[in-house]
Amino acid sequence: MTDKKTFMQKFDDFQPSKALWAWTTVGAVVGTVLIGFIWGGWVTGNTAKTMAYDAGRDSRATLASNMCIDNFLAGPDAAGQLAALKKESSWSRDSMIEKAGWTTFPGDSKPVPGAADLCAEHLVTVELPADMPGKTSESSGTMTDGAMKPAATIPN
Repeated sequence: MTDKKTFMQKFDDFQPSKALWAWTTVGAVVGTVLIGFIWGGWVTGNTAKTMAYDAGRDSRATLASNMCIDNFLAGPDAAGQLAALKKESSWSRDSMIEKAGWTTFPGDSKPVPGAADLCAEHLVTVELPADMPGKTSESSGTMTDGAMKPAATIPN
């Protein structure tokens, strides 16, 4: 007769101690936490609060930047101002936009932080169409007339 037990018989006969149960539980908890934070995308409360604050700040700056671009391009001398903006150095463009008030929300006294930089980045890439209303004519120095048409394509 053989004294070899099957796996199920060994499993049925196994009597773990309390210490083994405790260490197994601790290992399972530590493993779950490590997997959750490393691969599961878990974050602490403070990190989540910081992420929410940053997202709100960035979305406010993006909104103000989009309003700035629209107001800039709808201005009476958009072509002239755009040419002046492109001539400015990259670090002084934002102050030019802030001084004009294009990044300040109605009712606020200060411009939205970061919006002028975003606005300037987009505006320097804009190419105005030749038949844009409000564009100064080089030959006569007068404003061209016409119906409102989209001023430019804003890059995303």
